[in-house]
Amino acid sequence: MIITSRLGKSYGGRTLFEEVTLKLNAGSRYGLVGANGSGKTTFLKVLAGDEPATDGSATMPARSRVGVLRQDHFLDDAQIILDLAMMGDASVWTMLQERARIIDHGEGDPARLADLEEALAHADGYTLEARATAILEGLGIPMAAHRRPLSTLSGGFKLRVLLAQVLVGGPDVLLLDEPTNHLDILSIRWLEKFLAAYRGVALVISHDQRFLDNVATHILDVDYETITPYVGNYAAFVAEKEQTRERKEAEIAQAEKEIAHKRAFVERFRYKATKARQAQSRLKQIEKIEVEELKASSRRTPFFRFEPERPSGRDVLSVSQISKAYGTKQVLRDVSLTVRRGEKVGIIGANGLGKSTLLKIVMARLDADGGSVKLGHEAKVGYFPQDHHEMLPDPQVSALDYLWNTCPSEATSYVRGQLGRMLFSGEDVDKRIGMLSGGEAARLVFARVITEKPNVLVLDEPTNHLDLEAIAALVEGLAAFDGTVLFVSHDRHFVSRVATRIVEVTAEGLRDFPGTYDEYLAALGDDHLDADAVVRKTKAAAAEEPRDGGASTNALAWEEQRRRRSQRNALTNRRDRLLAAIAAAEERKKVILALYAEPGFFERTAKDEVDRLERENVELDGKLETLLVEWEQAESELSALGADP
Repeated sequence: MIITSRLGKSYGGRTLFEEVTLKLNAGSRYGLVGANGSGKTTFLKVLAGDEPATDGSATMPARSRVGVLRQDHFLDDAQIILDLAMMGDASVWTMLQERARIIDHGEGDPARLADLEEALAHADGYTLEARATAILEGLGIPMAAHRRPLSTLSGGFKLRVLLAQVLVGGPDVLLLDEPTNHLDILSIRWLEKFLAAYRGVALVISHDQRFLDNVATHILDVDYETITPYVGNYAAFVAEKEQTRERKEAEIAQAEKEIAHKRAFVERFRYKATKARQAQSRLKQIEKIEVEELKASSRRTPFFRFEPERPSGRDVLSVSQISKAYGTKQVLRDVSLTVRRGEKVGIIGANGLGKSTLLKIVMARLDADGGSVKLGHEAKVGYFPQDHHEMLPDPQVSALDYLWNTCPSEATSYVRGQLGRMLFSGEDVDKRIGMLSGGEAARLVFARVITEKPNVLVLDEPTNHLDLEAIAALVEGLAAFDGTVLFVSHDRHFVSRVATRIVEVTAEGLRDFPGTYDEYLAALGDDHLDADAVVRKTKAAAAEEPRDGGASTNALAWEEQRRRRSQRNALTNRRDRLLAAIAAAEERKKVILALYAEPGFFERTAKDEVDRLERENVELDGKLETLLVEWEQAESELSALGADP
């Protein structure tokens, strides 16, 4: 249980929240929602003890174990992955380490062994490794990787290890800041089930509406400089909040109408002797009427207006017999697709089949192994990549200068106006790109796309990093856009609202459906964006694979076993080489970014050297992208092979 009493937090003259009195109960899961900068993360930090409150208090029972997933916390790359996860249960990990030192190395007091054994048994300590293994696997980190150093994982998977560490500890209170970042749909579904079975108090910040609907039993809304509790999931909260606001506005309007009516009577008759007493009575009545003052909402919604400079021709895009492979992994084979003006094409399909690869080939950011891509007459394309930092190569440039560079002939007022629509106002426009949050960077890229005035939009996971209000605004903007949209998304709500045509990427090729996502489901029923459907499909595929042990040995001929073993060894070696190359590229990027951050670097460094570093940084981004795709393919192929029979 967590109890807050008149809790408040301010920075200087700015109040994030005040007078927050809540009782958060075990067994409940609270979704913490609000605008960017409204105080969601700060509230978690206050509860975790990372920041002091300005006013009031937050308390929880003594000896409560608190697990906190922080977005700015990192782990030691040299540590073993499984060990890092096990460290989440700090007391058990410490006892196991002491026990190992006594038994394996003869260090310490042997008389302590009996006490340690009893304490470990009481704390369920001997299951720690099994618990950590299960959680790591649930979060998509295969068992084969558990004994390797953390440095062998990419950045997104390192965050999964951090989440595993938090969950392994068996905390009484879970404080999770964006836990679904970098999780695939299966891992998100696993986390949903984990939280559904969790018996403690869970507070979760998330911009994933579907996740909140599946997980939250309550919503805590950070708005109007306070935090208001609602019962139910996110969808129920939205409806109730809107109804509450409308009711209060109606009550205020009615009170103001009554005041105006009485004041009119007073003004008309206050100097008439026969009506003077009644006028005075009306004045006293006016004084007793209380009109609630509604605070302004902290929620701000960007405004997406895509206005083409000119319309395109009827045929916008022609993709003919495109093929692409990463090493031995063929992701696209003889893919052909024609897109016509006004269509909004949602590209869906299982992970690893080449959806993003197809968009990169269309945008000439990746070469196909075969086939051709042709843009139609007058087609002008605006591109939003999955990693939108591709469009933001110079971290030292301000948001204002970045956007101005895309439309240098426009007046300052126009550029500032476009930035204002994307919620950059005042000093925000002078922020350097390297200091922007994920959501700010995404909105800046969209500002660029809007100023380019394209008639074709190619969007790869456009809802990444956008908050719920921004996603809703983007849906409205795309619905009003009379050009053409080609997009990849795993957000079912977004696909359902935007797509007028569905193209499913399968291992056998494209499945083209001329209709909305709901119509596609009604006709074909293969829901790649629903977690339960994906889980069922994955389990069905796994059931068809031979199991380990004697049964599989009898089923497979000796020659087939040898072939699989050889293939597995080759894939393992290739995977390890890729991981080493990824680590080296990431380390070099850190060095370059550290140079950028040194005071006076750009002033004392020759322009040629700065240009060389910038080119190298961009090349490293492309190299990392290719390496990560190849590594994921290797992991996928290893997983498909199963354990060594």
